[in-house]
Amino acid sequence: MKMWKTKQKNEIFQVLNGRSNCYYIPTSQGNVLIDTGMRSDYSDLKRHLKSIHLVNDKVDFLALTHTHFDHCRNARSIQDENNCRIIVGAPEAEFAAKGYTPIPEGTFIFTRFLNRLGNMMISGSFGYAPFNADILVGDTYNLMSGEITIDFISTAGHSKGSISIVVDNDIAIVGDAMIGVFKDSIFPPFADDVPDMIKSWNKLLNTGCRVFLPGHGHEISRELLQRHYDKYSEKYAKEEVV
Repeated sequence: MKMWKTKQKNEIFQVLNGRSNCYYIPTSQGNVLIDTGMRSDYSDLKRHLKSIHLVNDKVDFLALTHTHFDHCRNARSIQDENNCRIIVGAPEAEFAAKGYTPIPEGTFIFTRFLNRLGNMMISGSFGYAPFNADILVGDTYNLMSGEITIDFISTAGHSKGSISIVVDNDIAIVGDAMIGVFKDSIFPPFADDVPDMIKSWNKLLNTGCRVFLPGHGHEISRELLQRHYDKYSEKYAKEEVV
């Protein structure tokens, strides 16, 4: 199980990988689980949480970087079992209550085809048990301060309500705002609004974070993010001029 320490020596555990990454932040102010994976991952998720050997492995807060099915299919079960508070980006609260979030647009030819194919299928294929969010994040939201600082910022683009979790202004958990599947590319295969996504990259660069933990794949360095931001911000700036 991978673990990262912030400059304040606070720990972030990766408690699930594969189809989607999930992360866990134990604190004296309450434990925070970030994303939940697919329903088939639930037993592994609970087993990994217990393997950390904390005095209290209860989930006090469940933060969802966004509400696509591969990130939140266990949200309702976790809420029921832990009586935790769920945090989502404000624009996605209505999707959570319905149990379905539309598939984002493809950013490549093949993923555009997958998007069209998926939207022709019934929503049940991409749905999840509905749940009500307790905390809605607008532009920013501070959850904890003191021995650990946990801030939420809107990082729209992949979806309208995507959020990132910034820990001690040092490590950010970013969902699908970028991906770490390929060695030299962070560009997601799906995004509803690519220009907004590029702006969100800039917001993340404007934090002091040195490491970015995505919803899929391996960690992303600040240098790699900067390189891609410089490339794509210039590309989309030119397109706007044209």
